[in-house]
Amino acid sequence: MAWVILFLAGILEIGWAIGLKYTEGFTKLLPTVLTGASMVASVVLLGIAVRTLPLGTAYAVWTGIGTVGTVILGIVLFAEPATAVRIGCIALIIAGIAGLKLTA
Repeated sequence: MAWVILFLAGILEIGWAIGLKYTEGFTKLLPTVLTGASMVASVVLLGIAVRTLPLGTAYAVWTGIGTVGTVILGIVLFAEPATAVRIGCIALIIAGIAGLKLTA
C-alpha cells in the first residue's frame, strides 16, 4: 500500500509543478489555491509512505515521478522540445526509479 500512496504523492508532485505555470507568479487565485493544495497533499502522502518505505528510496522515487511527469507534460502542454537527448534522459530517470523500487 505504501507504494500506491507514494505513486499518488508523485502524481500530485506533477500537479503542483505544472500548476506553478498556471498561477502566473501566484497572481491567479484558483490555480494558486489548487497548486498549494497539491503541494501539501503531495508532501503529506510522501510522509505517510516513508513510515514503511526507506526514506532515500521513497524520496528519489517521488521526485523521479514528479520530474518525468513534469517534463512529459511540459512537452505536451507547453511545446517544450522533445529531443532525443531529453527522451534519453527521461528513460534514464525511469530506469533509476525502477532500480530503486526493485532493490527496496
